[in-house]
Amino acid sequence: MTTPAPAPPSPAGKRGTSGEHGGFETHLIPTEHLPGFVAERKAAYVNTMFDTIAPRYDLMNRLMTFGMDRRWRNYVVAEAAPPTGGSALDVATGTGDIAIALARRVGAAGSVIASDFSEGMMRPGPAKAERAGVGAIVRFMAADALDLPFPDATFDCVTMGFAMRNVTDIERAFREMCRVTKPGGRVVCLEVAKPGVPPVRFLHQCYFNRIVPLLGKIITGYGEAYRYLPESARNFPPPSALKTIMERADLRAVRFHRMSLGAVAVHTGTK
Repeated sequence: MTTPAPAPPSPAGKRGTSGEHGGFETHLIPTEHLPGFVAERKAAYVNTMFDTIAPRYDLMNRLMTFGMDRRWRNYVVAEAAPPTGGSALDVATGTGDIAIALARRVGAAGSVIASDFSEGMMRPGPAKAERAGVGAIVRFMAADALDLPFPDATFDCVTMGFAMRNVTDIERAFREMCRVTKPGGRVVCLEVAKPGVPPVRFLHQCYFNRIVPLLGKIITGYGEAYRYLPESARNFPPPSALKTIMERADLRAVRFHRMSLGAVAVHTGTK
């Protein structure tokens, strides 16, 4: 088992006010299964972890979601609804799947920025974009989700997929996404959720907590990353609470849609 070496706190490691609003802004994560995890160094821990699993990240996603991640991403892009020739930002883009899907939507006259705190995660992205025929549309760059380096009202839409659990201040991240969105544009967030039906929830949690970490260890050789996944989801706000946080971040007409028997939820808000 590899434990990330301690690293100094980074800008993304700034913490919110942990006692407010039920602690969801700082998103407390259980640590009993995560040797080396320290809440104050969450950003450094996550950065190291994703740099390590990046080469097998896409394969692991396909396997553990049974290929459903493609359908989820397509729904995100449909909700974001960037215009042809428009501009889009995908925050915490990883290897760039959502950004590539957005690029197909905006077309050759449009532009997409794919940003991530982990430069290692983005390394496969440019080649993927080239293979998808959108290399000239998507630009990859390092950026902190809590301090996006873009002027106000820059993008027609802003998206994030399976990364809100990794930030240290959820409301601040949504405020930044809202800030850089043009008036009338949409902010869309795809995240894990817990199924509402008890038998389905039980089976989902068994798979999520037991099978996924084992599969992750086999596929990536770094099982700790896939122990982090269920731990980071355990105390994550349920869809209704996340909706409230988005509304506090000045987003309007916020709604959410559960998918795959409630295992994931897509939240959409308008600037």
